[in-house]
Amino acid sequence: MTPDAHPTRIEARVPRLWTVEEANARLPAVQELLPQLRAWVVRLGAIHDQTEWMAKFWGRELEAPDNPHHALQATLQEEWNRLTDRLETIVHSLHDEGIEIKDLDNGLVDFMAKREGDVVYLCWRDGEPAVAHWHPLEGGFRNRRRLDAPGKAGSPPHLTRSN
Repeated sequence: MTPDAHPTRIEARVPRLWTVEEANARLPAVQELLPQLRAWVVRLGAIHDQTEWMAKFWGRELEAPDNPHHALQATLQEEWNRLTDRLETIVHSLHDEGIEIKDLDNGLVDFMAKREGDVVYLCWRDGEPAVAHWHPLEGGFRNRRRLDAPGKAGSPPHLTRSN
């Protein structure tokens, strides 16, 4: 059997688990990304609106090579593809690192961590000086708690790095 005859294996990457110190050290780079990501999302919205308008206005005629908007539609499609590829690449790269952008508009970013034996999220929001909160994986922003608050059964918080 040739190597090509074997199905492609997809390796599942275990996301990195962050300490508070490591997450805070990574924050400046994450903060720097947010405005660019937001700008790309805004531009994607504008492209969507413009292409929707052209499609409604012209219908199938938009695909005709002699249509006055045909070239613009093709250019917008190329820009859409380029921006979505960039956006997906960055978001997937962050996710592979154990960093998740939960809400781009509000700048909510979670870093995977281990707390008292459980995998949790260290939670940061744009405008906060440092990571100072956490929440369970299934809890979300509304369940976030300060890092210095007691954890399970009143025990003091303890974050570890296990990989």
